[in-house]
Amino acid sequence: MAPPNAASPIRVAIIDDDSGLVTVLDRRFVRLRWEREVIGYAATPDQLSAMRIHAVILNPEITGLDYLERIALALPGLALLVCTGTAPVADRVRGLRGGADDWITKPCHPEELMARVEAVLRRRRAGELPTVAETIAAGELEIRPEMFDAYVGDQSASLSRKEYELLRQLAAADGRVLEREDIYQRVWGYTMVRGDRSVDVFVRKLRQKLEALSPEWRYVHTHFGVGYRFAAERADGGEPPMEQAGGSQAPPEPAQHPARDAAYA
Repeated sequence: MAPPNAASPIRVAIIDDDSGLVTVLDRRFVRLRWEREVIGYAATPDQLSAMRIHAVILNPEITGLDYLERIALALPGLALLVCTGTAPVADRVRGLRGGADDWITKPCHPEELMARVEAVLRRRRAGELPTVAETIAAGELEIRPEMFDAYVGDQSASLSRKEYELLRQLAAADGRVLEREDIYQRVWGYTMVRGDRSVDVFVRKLRQKLEALSPEWRYVHTHFGVGYRFAAERADGGEPPMEQAGGSQAPPEPAQHPARDAAYA
């Protein structure tokens, strides 16, 4: 879903049966000129898409966490915030890793909840590519934003939401190394906890899918102690330039060296 702009009010769906919460939120929605839909059931992705909303505030006591994960996968452009009663740490971690942009525990102040919606949408706007509609071509690979996936010809990599966001952010960096903390903030939307290995785990999954799709090329490269870099480099040592569909070619990088091959492993 497209991010809101000055010409379009923020539109939010609330999946909850908490009439008290809805009532206090309504006053603030009117003041901020937001629009809202209140739903008492787990709406399908098609139903949510038809509402043309920017964010969903949902209560997993109604929908279950499986629903959150399905919506995150089906509608990667939709901001997802959980607002529910006290829940075990395992549920909160699963929800955040499964696609939730934020988790708020009831009782919560309505102003804080509204501010968190704004913060999530602001982070998502900040993470958008400058030319989000353009396909990025590198080596054999095409990164197609309209499909939220990467392709070689007609064959897709079948990337998950987080894998696609990770690839998109790396490819948009124009060959620069992105630090792990920066990647985490861009893809997960909040600060990385010390010792969290989520970025490394998702990079490994992404590499496996890209190498299965395009075995003669390497795309994601490790810079130990720093982070990761995206560049299309032949597995046998040659390096062509990266280009955008309809755009000019980027300058070629130096030839690959054995030391860097070792760093990739």
